Amino acid sequence: MAKQLFGTDGIRGIAGEAPLDPATIYSCGLALGADLRMHADDPQVVIGMDTRESGQGIAEQLAGGLAAKGVNFHFAGVVTTPGVAYLTKSVPFSAGVMISASHNPFQDNGIKIFSSTGYKLPDKEEHLIEQVIFHELGEGVEPESVELAVEPGLSDRYLEYLLSTVHTPLNGMRLVLDCGNGAAYRLAPELFRRAGAEVTAICNEPDGRNINLHCGALHLEALRERVLLEHADAGVAFDGDADRAILVSGAGKIIDGDAVLLVAARYLKQSGHLAGDTVVSTVMSNLGLERALGSMGVRMLRTQVGDKYVLEEMIRTGAVLGGEQSGHVIFHEFATTGDGLLTALRIFEIARATGKSLDELTGDLQVFPQLLVNVRVKERRDLEQMPHVQQAIRECERAMDGFGRVLVRFSGTEPLARVMVEGADLESVQHHSHRIADAIRAEIG
Repeated sequence: MAKQLFGTDGIRGIAGEAPLDPATIYSCGLALGADLRMHADDPQVVIGMDTRESGQGIAEQLAGGLAAKGVNFHFAGVVTTPGVAYLTKSVPFSAGVMISASHNPFQDNGIKIFSSTGYKLPDKEEHLIEQVIFHELGEGVEPESVELAVEPGLSDRYLEYLLSTVHTPLNGMRLVLDCGNGAAYRLAPELFRRAGAEVTAICNEPDGRNINLHCGALHLEALRERVLLEHADAGVAFDGDADRAILVSGAGKIIDGDAVLLVAARYLKQSGHLAGDTVVSTVMSNLGLERALGSMGVRMLRTQVGDKYVLEEMIRTGAVLGGEQSGHVIFHEFATTGDGLLTALRIFEIARATGKSLDELTGDLQVFPQLLVNVRVKERRDLEQMPHVQQAIRECERAMDGFGRVLVRFSGTEPLARVMVEGADLESVQHHSHRIADAIRAEIG
């Protein structure tokens, strides 16, 4: 049976509405608490959140469920998702919970759970927790909240860890940081200043409702403009929970996750640290990245979309580098999940160590035209059972004639069908992506 609450990145929805209503959140705390009590006499859980106005309430409702099962908890307050993952593994805690909806607007929120190893829960365990949640809801639970006070030393512990990984100081670098009015608003400026850079921070005044609002990793216009205005060496934008980063070069070029993987892979291979000469990415990564890596003798393995699936493949193959075009990049030597702050640190370090700009480091990446069209849908239906959609896909594949790709899938976090077409010719890519999207709209839009 497929999961009903957990998507590709935890439970997500509109705060206050199912599945993020008080009863379901409280039941999630009960379910997690019951699971932890079976494996430990005195389980401890760390809870963090981003800057959404609903975060504190959700954290307190979930803590209420944990308390009802006799589980102790520690509140890190505003911290990044990878910060929670790090704390869970290093302290260690029995589990970690992050309250965030990543890049979504403030009305949305979510619950991400980490095991004691710092890794996100596998699908099988999420399914088991779901079953307990539905059982508790069926019993008619009465949700109770527990007031939470921030333990400031927790987020500082994560910051000190990131600083400990810096081997090449960023002295002399002029950086612009777009904090997305999210979880990185305090940590990012302090981190990069202490690493030696001259920092200009923007979008670092969260008010509970401005997270990701025309800023952050999905809205790079303001960052790019500021980098050019300040004559900065580079800029970086984080999403709401700072598990991803998109960079901007001094010349204003967008450096996405694909470009980051190329820069990091080349440096690690040259230094003899790219295990198996392998990089793991997803079906969304550009064909240009695959070819650039191949020219260096590096193979690229693809997974389904979702950094948890990238990580699973990295663990299976022993790869140390993997990530997504969207900016989730995993340096497995240092982290168990994508980490935007860590990613930016590593790339800026490479720039300092090599004496090259981001434009120079990414100059050999030929990006093939790629278009992603999102189609809002009223239901999810087997794509194979929609003949007009299948016909449009087949016509696209024939036109590409083996040089290009088409990918149609449903989002794991939103009611969207995503159509991605990639090829050598932009006009053809646009034509076929919109034709497939129109066929989906006619069927289930």
